[in-house]
Amino acid sequence: MNTPPSPHEPLLIGALAPLTRPGWTEAGRHLVAGLELAVDEVNDAGGIGGRPVELLVRDTAADPGRATAAVDELAGLGVAALVGEYHSVVARAAAARAEAVGVPFLCSSAVLDALTDGPADRVARLAPPQSRGWRVYADFLAGAGHRHVAVATQPSVYWASGVRILRGRLAEHGGSVTELDLRELTPVAVCDELAGLGATALLLLAGHPDPAVPVVRAVRGDARLTGMLLGAPAGQPEFTEWVSLLGADGAGIPFLRYLPERPGPLAERVGKALRERLAEAPSFVAFEGYDAVLVLAGALRSPGVSWPDVTAEGTRGPVRFARTPGIGVWQSTGMPVQVADRDPAEPGRFRVLHTEPREQENGAQENGAQENGTPATASSTGPGR
Repeated sequence: MNTPPSPHEPLLIGALAPLTRPGWTEAGRHLVAGLELAVDEVNDAGGIGGRPVELLVRDTAADPGRATAAVDELAGLGVAALVGEYHSVVARAAAARAEAVGVPFLCSSAVLDALTDGPADRVARLAPPQSRGWRVYADFLAGAGHRHVAVATQPSVYWASGVRILRGRLAEHGGSVTELDLRELTPVAVCDELAGLGATALLLLAGHPDPAVPVVRAVRGDARLTGMLLGAPAGQPEFTEWVSLLGADGAGIPFLRYLPERPGPLAERVGKALRERLAEAPSFVAFEGYDAVLVLAGALRSPGVSWPDVTAEGTRGPVRFARTPGIGVWQSTGMPVQVADRDPAEPGRFRVLHTEPREQENGAQENGAQENGTPATASSTGPGR
């Protein structure tokens, strides 16, 4: 017979985040800040079922093996649920293990459509799937007149999936995608290739800061490539390290982020608290962390976690979960998608360049992962959202 927990015994929640290299550590820091802020607020309001919440954070360092080991450790410690993770290949490993050991996992940030090989009852995702966000990015490129696009890429399930989505969507606009393999090309060699391609845009599908930052410096410094649009759909320019490393060269590089066009009162309040906690402007990843705990707290107030029964009002709008064709996890619906960049006149300021039309968002929810091609494999590596 199981002994019910003491009302004063903490309710444990495991958190996964990249806090050391080669993970995108600034993303991990912002994610944890959002998670911790929400936990503090839940506890200030009396906890969950009268029990205080204790967050157990584990560093995945963008390593799927470390993530799997962390899930096993946290399950052994008796966590009620798992939350977090930024990198898609890491979240994929964590999701598979969480489903196997029977621990609910709410993935806050990773976007790879094939987060699991098949249907998963215990895994849900807050961020929009890659097939939706990257289609929006391709529409932005086409709308800006970019039909011939080059991508500087590294080997990874995440980057390969992104290339497939971009290629398929741009083909609908009469465009094409040429891949430049960063395993074989130095930043200078990338510039030489670009000079003869006739491409008008180069997308950085590569790790941060290396090799993405050196490629940006090389392209910006090459007179042959004046006017070349640089893009980073995975979101590297969102973080302050990007502009601290690149200065003005890091501005004018469009990226995807998941924020509303106009923040509501909750987002304003949470944004102010996150700014104080981080001592800098919070990224969309910090809001993802906050919303994830907010949603998870609601789910844990009922016996068992039933994702389709969960509803919550997050910083970026209402959160609900549904089954989406081609995606095995419970997928949140309605998260906003926008393309933004850093203002070349003021790199510390962001500009919103494009937002997803509402009708396109609805269509993306129906179409699901059909743009995504082959499923991911757990053996693939490489940081990426």
